[in-house]
This record gives sequence, structure tokens and C-alpha cells, in this order.
Amino acid sequence: MKNVLITGASRGIGKECAVIFAKEGYRVFINYNKSEKEAFSLAEEIGGVPLKCDVKNSQEVKDMISFIEKNYGGVDVLINNAGISKIKLLSDTTEEEYDEVFDTNMKSVYLVTKASIPYMIRKKCGRIINISSMWGVTGASMEVIYSASKAAVIGFTKALAKELGPSGINVNCIAPGVINTDMNKTLDEETLSSLSEETPLMRLGTTEDVAKAVLFFASENSSFITGQVLSVDGGITI
Repeated sequence: MKNVLITGASRGIGKECAVIFAKEGYRVFINYNKSEKEAFSLAEEIGGVPLKCDVKNSQEVKDMISFIEKNYGGVDVLINNAGISKIKLLSDTTEEEYDEVFDTNMKSVYLVTKASIPYMIRKKCGRIINISSMWGVTGASMEVIYSASKAAVIGFTKALAKELGPSGINVNCIAPGVINTDMNKTLDEETLSSLSEETPLMRLGTTEDVAKAVLFFASENSSFITGQVLSVDGGITI
């Protein structure tokens, strides 16, 4: 049985990934930080393993990966999904807010990946899938720091794919468009309707749309694909 670790897995895209991977026979590790109730409920539903860890904290990350390796072997598939947004003018953004966004969206990817790859390198195989955003591809007004953090995830993906390719590890990235998740509940109906109309497929994305793409990158169907950014966005960034 292959092990998949999903950061920020208690809700949204992470939760949908957990559900789909469990159905495919993976042992699912559900990382959470504050959403304990949701994480344990999901774990009970799919038979997963809930793991509390602040993925911005290097020691907590090391302890989490050590626990998995000691008790279950190691991480075969890593999905770096944890993230937060910040809708604000750059001129109004504080340094603390900058640090919070970059630590959550990018530093966590660095920490969890770094801790997970020694096992993959020893096995000469593994899959790493990073969740970026369409704003990491195109940039978004009022979301400069968020866009920059998600663009960093894309650069990290491409560089790491080159570095780990000789070890048989595939590293890819998903750039979701406007997805119907809690993160977008701050947007009003008029804005969501406008974004839907701007999307060639004329609808918002679902968490299942993204999770299916993640599953593809984890499967043997993508064995000769690495360093790529797949836009799951209904064509809005065309």
C-alpha cells in the first residue's frame, strides 16, 4: 500500500484529494493544524491517519515525517496543498502578513518536501505534487503577495524536478482557477458570477476537478511527465 501525505487536508481541495486517494487504495495521512474536528471526522470517514503539524515549523515537520517513516515506511506521494490567501493592496500589507503568507504557501512546501525526499531518493521513486494557483501564473491585483508566493511554488517545482529526476522522482504542479472552496467564500455572488462568465467553460471549478488532476500526477499515467504546471481553471488563463 502506498502512502500519501496531504498538507492542509481537513477541508477544500486537500479534503477532496484525501477522499479520492483513499478510494484508490492509498493510505492517507491527513495533515492539519487547527481544524482538528474536521480532520478526525475525515479520517474516520475514509480510514485515514490524522496528523497535527504546523507545516511552517521545521521541528514539527521533521517529527511528522519521522512518525510516518517509523510506523509506515515513508511518504510515497506528497501533496503540498496547505495555503492561505490575502486580498489587500500591497501598500496596506504589513510585513507580518507577508511573512504569514510566504511561510504558509512556500516555506511549508520547502520544509515538508525536504523532510520527505530522503525516503524517495533511497527508493528511487516518488511523486511530489504542489498546489499553486492561476494567480501564480498570471498575477492578481490586490493579491500581490499571494500571487508571488504561488509563483514561487511554480519555480520551486520546475527546479526540483530537474534536481530529483535522476532519482526517479516526478515533481509537478497544479494551478487551480476559481474553485468553489472556503477560500473563495469571501467573494460576493456578483464577483463569483463575473468570474464564472470569464471562464470559457462558464462555471466555477470544483474540488473534485482539482483532485482528479492531482491523482493523475500521482499515477503511472504521468510517469514521463515532470516539472509541469497543469492549469485546472476552465480556460480562464488562456
